[in-house]
Amino acid sequence: MDIAIYTLTSELHDEESVKKATEEFLSTLTADFVFCGNQYESYGSAFLSLIYVRTGGTEGIFKRIYQELMAKTSAPFYLLTSGKSNSLAASMEILSFLRQQGIQGEILHGSTAYINQRITQLLQVGKAKEALRGCRLGIVGKPSDWLISSEANREKVLEKLGITLVDIEMQELLDAIQTIPTNQVDEALMQKAPSEPIRQALPGALRIYHALKILIERHRLQGFTLRCFDLLSTVHNTGCWALAQLNSEGIVASCEGDVPAMLSMKIAHALTGYTGFQANPSRINPETGEILFAHCTIPFSITERYELDTHFESGIGVGIRGFVKEGPVTIFKVSGDLSRHFAEEGELISCQSEAGLCRTQQIIRLSNPEIARYFLTNPIGNHHIILPSHCKSLLEELRLSE
Repeated sequence: MDIAIYTLTSELHDEESVKKATEEFLSTLTADFVFCGNQYESYGSAFLSLIYVRTGGTEGIFKRIYQELMAKTSAPFYLLTSGKSNSLAASMEILSFLRQQGIQGEILHGSTAYINQRITQLLQVGKAKEALRGCRLGIVGKPSDWLISSEANREKVLEKLGITLVDIEMQELLDAIQTIPTNQVDEALMQKAPSEPIRQALPGALRIYHALKILIERHRLQGFTLRCFDLLSTVHNTGCWALAQLNSEGIVASCEGDVPAMLSMKIAHALTGYTGFQANPSRINPETGEILFAHCTIPFSITERYELDTHFESGIGVGIRGFVKEGPVTIFKVSGDLSRHFAEEGELISCQSEAGLCRTQQIIRLSNPEIARYFLTNPIGNHHIILPSHCKSLLEELRLSE
């Protein structure tokens, strides 16, 4: 079930009057839920469990049962209150008690619109946590040598997210590439090639894609990060097209063996449904809050159109120049030990095709120019994930650093 609602009621209150008030209040909730009353046996089994504090005088009841409830789930306690019969006062006392024990919780109280909005958001988070639990994410090759701050704490990732990181040798990918026929390109894709070198590179780019699909199936992966620069010297091609396509298919695929970037992409995808654009800042104006982000791949699914080019640094293979609709975006990144994160909103004001930079280029203006100092004083690595919507509050609701 998605949402379960349990109740706390003082014995001093008349059940008939409380029942009528309960029906009136719960009828204002727009989400589907299962009403469990004071039967807590299934507590924690739903994506979202709410405790409806119906009356005052329930603090002692909660104190008697909270440890039993904590044994069922590690989720925060969410106390739902209509504000009648001293229910808000009781909820505040209960929440204060929880905080004294170092336990997270929140009172859901306010207008009907606010309560419904919070329930919808918390349900999204509950579903995302369940989707992440049990995920297997691959590390194909090791992180690139220049990513000196982009390792991950495997124990923390497993403990907090339920994600297992799977090491895969680069040689396994190279062996898989050799099993793929060289004629895997259809004519429609060939028509997008602006030059003969790119036409010649496309079959190799698709061999990388199909080889990665073999690894995904073999290791039961829901995503991976690829030490892609090794492909330049081994198969004289790049993984840019493969990553763009796999991300569009819902398989999180990040560049350069950047594990925190991969985790950020997977978290964001589970919460929002969006596959983000992994990129690094190329220029920052701390006075205006404008940042130029660039990379040689982007999920096709978030572009309005795209062009094929070579990979920037090497000048070979197939890179992607994607153009995305201007509008709201969120920039997101988690650290490898999940102890901190960055999530800020802004506006994509233009896409450009400047020479001397990675092929997909986005200029983003942050909502608060002062936030740009983060990139210059305390960044979480260089790669960040750009999502095509304003979703900061939803990302922060996961509470990874707590």
